[in-house]
Formats: sequence, C-alpha cells, structure tokens
Amino acid sequence: MATDTHSPKGAGSASPGHPQSFWLWVMCLTGVDYFSTLGYQPSIAFEATGLLTPFATVILVLVTLFGALPVYAHVAAKSPHGQGSIAMLEKLVHGWTGKLLVLVLLGFAATDFVITKTLSAADAAAHIIQNPLCKQYLTWDHTQMMITMFLLVILGATFMRGLKEVIGMAVGIVGVYLVLNLIVVGSSLAYLWDHIEHVDRWLAQVEAGKWHFEHDFGTSAAPLHIVLICVILFPKLALGLSGFETGVAVMPLIRGDSTDSEKNPAGRIRSTRRLLILAAVIMSLFLLGSSLVVSTLIAPEALAKHGLAHDRALAYLAHGENLIHNQPSSTINSLFGGVFGTIYDMSTVVILWFAGASAMAGLLNLVPQYLPRYGMAPGWAGALRPLVIMFTVINLFVTWQFNASVEAQGSAYATGVLVLMSSACIATLIDRWRARSGVWFFRLSWPFALITVVFLYTTLANMIEKPDGLLIAIWFILAIVLSSIVSRFLRSKEMRSHGMDFVAAQSRFLWDSMKMLEFPVLVPHRPGSRSIREKEESIRKEHRLGPDVPVVFIEANLGDASDFLQTPLMEVIQEEGVFILRINRCASIAHTIAALALELSKAGAPPEIHFGWSDQNPLSATIGFLLFGEGNVPWMVRELIRDAEPNPERQPRVVIG
Repeated sequence: MATDTHSPKGAGSASPGHPQSFWLWVMCLTGVDYFSTLGYQPSIAFEATGLLTPFATVILVLVTLFGALPVYAHVAAKSPHGQGSIAMLEKLVHGWTGKLLVLVLLGFAATDFVITKTLSAADAAAHIIQNPLCKQYLTWDHTQMMITMFLLVILGATFMRGLKEVIGMAVGIVGVYLVLNLIVVGSSLAYLWDHIEHVDRWLAQVEAGKWHFEHDFGTSAAPLHIVLICVILFPKLALGLSGFETGVAVMPLIRGDSTDSEKNPAGRIRSTRRLLILAAVIMSLFLLGSSLVVSTLIAPEALAKHGLAHDRALAYLAHGENLIHNQPSSTINSLFGGVFGTIYDMSTVVILWFAGASAMAGLLNLVPQYLPRYGMAPGWAGALRPLVIMFTVINLFVTWQFNASVEAQGSAYATGVLVLMSSACIATLIDRWRARSGVWFFRLSWPFALITVVFLYTTLANMIEKPDGLLIAIWFILAIVLSSIVSRFLRSKEMRSHGMDFVAAQSRFLWDSMKMLEFPVLVPHRPGSRSIREKEESIRKEHRLGPDVPVVFIEANLGDASDFLQTPLMEVIQEEGVFILRINRCASIAHTIAALALELSKAGAPPEIHFGWSDQNPLSATIGFLLFGEGNVPWMVRELIRDAEPNPERQPRVVIG
C-alpha cells in the first residue's frame, strides 16, 4: 500500500491555467497552421511535381488519411496532456540518455514551431507586398523584414491576453478562410465540370511527357512510371502534413467529459481524435481540389519561379488574373476580380500571420512539461507571459537571421515536421510491439511498420536534398542542450524534493513518531559494507556518542539520477533498537539527506548528521554529485541546508569525523 504525501507534477499532468474549449473550436487553432498551407502548398506542389501534381497529391492524401492520422490517433491516446511522441519515447529510454533524446526532439520541435511562426509571418508579408493595391506603396528597403517582425510582435501581444481569446480569434479566422477557399476551389471545380476540355488538355500534356518540372525522369506516361515518379517526389510535398503535431500539442485546451480523470481523460482523447479526423478530411479535400484546378486552369509559366502565380496560386485565380483561352478567369465565377481577390488576400495574410498561434500554443504546452521538470530551465519557464516574451524575441532573431525569406526557412520547417512525425511513428510502433506477445512476426504491427518506413524515407530524402534544414535544426538543438546544461548546473543546489511517499501506513506512523525525538542523530549508511550493529558501534566510538543518544540510520538508494524533482519512497523499520530509514527512488543522495534533516528540524531540535571521512577527489566528487546523484555528499548536504534554512539556530549540524 503506497501513501502519497506530495506528488510532483509529472509528465502526465496537464499544464495549469489552460482554459478548455469545445474540440471544434480548438481544431480551428490547429487549423490556422494546417489550413494556412493552402496559401502556398499548391504552388510548392506544382514547382516540385509540375503537371503530375494531382497524382502526387493523391499519394499525399493517402499518407495523410492512412498513415499520419492513425499514428497520431494512437499518440493522442498515449499522451493525452499534449506531450506527443516525445513523452512516449521518454518512457522507453531512461537516465541521461533519455533526457538527451528528449532534448534533441525538443530541438526539432522548437525548429518546427518557431519556423512555423517566422515562415508563416514572412509569407503573410509577401502576400501583402504582392497585392496589386499595396505593391505600389510598399517600396522602401527591407519591407518584408519590417512587416514580418511587426506581425510577430502583434502575435506575441495577442498571447499576452490569454489563450481563450486566441481560440476565439482562430475560430473566426479559419471560418472565413475556409469559406473563401471553398468559393475559389469549388467554383473552379464546377467550371471544370462544365468545361471538360481543360482536363483533356492537361491529360494530353501528361501523356506527351510535358510535365513542366526540372527533374529528368524520361517522358514515359505509363501509369506505373508516373506512380514511381510521384513516390520519389512525394517528400517535396511533405509540408501538407504539417498540422498533426500541433493537433496533439493543443490537447490540454480541449474540454473532455465530466467523467474524465487525470490518468484517464477518455473524453479528451475521443474529442482529439475527432479533431484530427475532421482536420485531415477537410485538408485532404482542399489539397485534391486545389491541385487539380491549379494544374488545369493556370498556365505553367505563371506558376514558375518568377511567375505571377508563384506562391499564390489560389489568390491568382481569386484576383481574376488568369487567362483561359484568352478569357479572364472571372468567367469561372463573376465574383473573381480585384475586390474579391483583395478580400481573399486579406484573409490569407491574417491566417498566415495567425498560423504561429498553434505553434506558440504547442511551445507553451511542451516547454513547461519538460525543461523545468528536468531542472534545465529557470522556474519562470512554467509561466505564460515570460515564455511568450522569450519566444517572441527568438522569433525576431530568426527572422533577422533569415532576412524574412520564406524559401530559406522552408527546408528547416520541413525537417522539424518530418522528424517529429517519424518519431511519432517509431514510438507508436514500439508501443504496439510492447502491448503484444508471441513470435516477432505476429508481434510486429505491419501496417504501422509500413507507415514508419514511409515517413523515415520521406525524412531522409528531405534531409539529403535540403541538408541546410538539418543544420538549422542542429543549431536549435545545441542551443537547447547548452542552455539546459547551464540551467541544471545553476539549479543544482535547489531543494528539489516534493515530499515523501511511504511504502505503508506503518512507515508513516514510525516517521511521525521519530520526529518527536529530542536529539536525533542521523547517520548515512551504505548497505552491504558493514552491519547496522557494527556501524553503530563504530560511529559511537569515533564520534564520541553516548549509549543514550538515539541514532537514526539512513539507507538512501539512487533511482534515476538524471531526474531533477524527486519524491523518494521511504520505509521506516526498527531493528535491534534503532530506526532505519530505507529510502528508494532518490535522484540525489545529498538532497534526500538534507530534506530529511530539515523536516526533522521543523518538529523539534535540529538533528546532527554524522558522516565518515571521504578520500574522494574533490573534482570527481563534484561531477558525481551533478551527474550521478552521489559524491561530495557531506559538503553538499551542508550547503543545501544553509541555502534552505537561513536561521543558523534551526540548521541541522553536519559532523565529519
């Protein structure tokens, strides 16, 4: 029977202070990131795959619905407080190796989320500059840089008001944007239905091998050859998968059922799965529709690098700029033209600007659940407003470094997204393996193994083609690792205890009884070296303690020394007339002993802690304390007590003999 006193806030705890909303509204917060890619995804897809874009998009949609969606539905069930696959992998790898793995993945997550904000804001600035009404006025130097930074500052200021207001804004922004895209894509599809000759002309060019992209794959139009080309080029379309990680990261904002508990929030998990399914279906339909209308209704020259439709294919249609057989595209829909196009541009700018909101929400959820708990961030890293300010400063620095270039940041964005999705696949595959038994052939989940292979291939292909994305991610990783090491060192002397757990009620009773002793002497004892009776005789002789002085022995056993916060498990036993405190799950021996002594000093006279002399090298002892939780114990216990208890009369004494 375990009795908890003060349980620490662990990885499974929801972040405090998050307002919770209906899942459909939270989907809009995810959607500002996911759906905003319609602002540039059709152009990116055409640049990569040319007139084969509709076929390549079919593969993207299949991977979305039958790959990413089932993986993240599983991840949502296993990490219902928004930590995603990072939390699943954290449970599989322990110690400093596990902490380093988490820091590396947090580096990729930071790459994904930070670049999401800076890239989207830069693309929003580009849409403002390219708008026909604004182009003639925005002619000063560094226009895109200044507009991008302004948008990022406004985004940060929005979060200073709170997450509830952010969700409300996201609902309106996504609703308007989806309606406008439904008009553009829906009208274009209806036009194609009535003018099938455009589809016939597109198919004729495909069959003739005139695909309008740079790669040389031959000109064979055999179906198998086209499928193979699309599979090879599929990684270039990977930005169309960008919404799943944020979909899980915002889980703490989703209102569950009244019967939900901290350990089993079944309603929140169910609502998150609805969010993921609906978002994936909506995006898949828009991706399929937009790829077809862009490939058939816009001239390839306009979609080229410096063409009028580059990075704004759907806006190009909305403005009525496209010519179809020498007729303006306003024939598609009489609404299309300068006014409607400007409204569409404004909506695109707003959603691209606000796309950073879901990324910001993801960072505000992830960082407090890991780095402060590891001792690898200051205590204020768990508060909303300081984090918002810090991330805004980082966003401005990244924007300055990349000169607000969308193209320069695209590879880093794709790298961050794909690494996190690959880690989710691996975590899901391992989790399902551990849940099964039997021979490996039946134990392995073959569908998820196939999904994992697809995402690993996509990630590696992206890294090989665009290695600068990995280099940018490495800088983020190094920044997080180095700042974490410095923070852990600076916080090493904090009292990291969150109380004590007891193996049974009897141990708690004996502990409370022991607090009433008038003059206790604590003696750390390493089991296995000498018996308790031999240790008692030795300590009384060497430290000149009379037989009437009560001695309490401490047997502290290390758990995971890489942990920062600790809630040790205590068993109090009485053996041969002396108390023995047998303590397990210690992250640090010195912190455990200091915490026990300070707790005893609250109820009565401060105890004395008697240590034997150690010949350990001071440098190796200090390193042992920082990394392995033991070493330099007497000196560190003294320092911890002095820092925690400023009153010298209430400080337990440390005696070394």
